[in-house]
Amino acid sequence: MCALSLDVFSRAAYDFEKAQYRVRGGLKRARDAFAENRIYPHLGDLATLHRTLRRILARSEDLRRAGPREIREIDWAEGQLVYEWPELSEGQMADVKALMEWAVPHLQATLEEGKTIFDFVDERLQLEEVGLVPSYRREGYLLVPEGEADALHVMQYSLSIYDGSVGEDGERYRRLKTTHLKSIDYDAGLLPEPRQVKLDLLEERRELPNPATYFFDAEVDFPFEPTLFPIAKRKLMRYLAEA
Repeated sequence: MCALSLDVFSRAAYDFEKAQYRVRGGLKRARDAFAENRIYPHLGDLATLHRTLRRILARSEDLRRAGPREIREIDWAEGQLVYEWPELSEGQMADVKALMEWAVPHLQATLEEGKTIFDFVDERLQLEEVGLVPSYRREGYLLVPEGEADALHVMQYSLSIYDGSVGEDGERYRRLKTTHLKSIDYDAGLLPEPRQVKLDLLEERRELPNPATYFFDAEVDFPFEPTLFPIAKRKLMRYLAEA
């Protein structure tokens, strides 16, 4: 884990150098993971942190231009500064803001490293429909091979319309929930036939009589849990949103 959170920045009010050291350490752990082609959860966590810091800093400037008010605290949940009589001194709050301003470009640079890996895998991960696909696609099956383990992972997925989260652009996020059903071992290079896997699922699980089923043809062998599978899920979400 990159172990970076918004709380690290609030500690800059009491020890700027120590807080900055912790930020550097968190970024280094993320870069070390990226060097091993392991991008999650680091990529998602750093993207959320980067987005929140930018939002806090932007709102800080807006409120500062609106009139001279004192900062009382940082509302981390809402990503904004609360302006009242401060519990921290002006200098302490200035240190918090300075650490945020310093961190944003470093976060951006680290994110670009992870995003490069994401794009590389995403471009080479081919999604294929298995058999006839019904009009109802919010539930179904997902077949993802793990080349390093010579195993085909069979998942059941469920797509929620919204998960309650709201992005910067006001769009509500979808969420793809998955349940691991089984793994099918195979000899190197001899993947199970996806159509047969679907037929077997129809026999084994009667709750989905005509399930949408998708297979990912992975042209690259990357770590499954921290890279390949999260990217496959995001690719399927995009596909279902456009279908």
